[in-house]
Amino acid sequence: MTARENIAFLFPGQGSQRVGMGKELAALYPEAQETFEQADSALGYKLSQVCFEGPESQLKLTEITQPAILTISIAVLRVLRRNGIQAGCAAGHSLGEYAAHVAAGTMSFPDAVRLVRNRGKYMQEAVPVGIGAMAAVLGLPLAKLEKICVEAAQGQICAPANINSPDQVVISGHTEAVQRAAELAREHGAKRVVLLPVSAPFHCALLQPAHGLRSQPPAIVLDGNSGGQQRGCCLAVLTGGRSRCARAADHGRCAMDKVDAHSDRPRR
Repeated sequence: MTARENIAFLFPGQGSQRVGMGKELAALYPEAQETFEQADSALGYKLSQVCFEGPESQLKLTEITQPAILTISIAVLRVLRRNGIQAGCAAGHSLGEYAAHVAAGTMSFPDAVRLVRNRGKYMQEAVPVGIGAMAAVLGLPLAKLEKICVEAAQGQICAPANINSPDQVVISGHTEAVQRAAELAREHGAKRVVLLPVSAPFHCALLQPAHGLRSQPPAIVLDGNSGGQQRGCCLAVLTGGRSRCARAADHGRCAMDKVDAHSDRPRR
């Protein structure tokens, strides 16, 4: 296995945004500055200004969050490549899968940034701000958490959404139901429960009105998180299905498994 094959580019999902992200990178590297300029042009507004200056209330709206995280991801990718760092595999967590497709060459960055802007718009239309929520639960077995979600639902939606590791599962659904489940999880011994800074309940049945799509074949191995067993993956991240670390055929271990599975930092 060559050094290139030993490197994977892994891209984050929503909730990892913060005001100021990319500002220093864009000031230091022309590739990063150009990436933000491309995003501004493709979207028709100054996404860079929202990323660099906020306000946070605007940045966390999913229609803006999604292109913002994609843009900083590709900016970092281009800086890495400029410095000679290449990878033989790309993977992304939920939204990050779109950045992985850009890295793999299956879609252009301008197309991807417009696509995720619309993805966020459709998601927010499906579930208006305040109706849904997500929370990361650490230290409870999935089977126990599933029972907690059933108990907490009380006629609403509440279910495991992101199975990040055996020790970390994100739940998603109606805000009140997620809050009830969070409290029950604490009572049942969860090490930690963290409400996530997102504006919609991703990867749950509330998002069924949104639709998925498929990409072209990738140029490098692309590990997906939609449960498939294939070389390359479908962008099945708009519907109500759970996000789970998938294993690409002929690739041995999934690239996501190479991330610290016991990290206390929630991943969406």
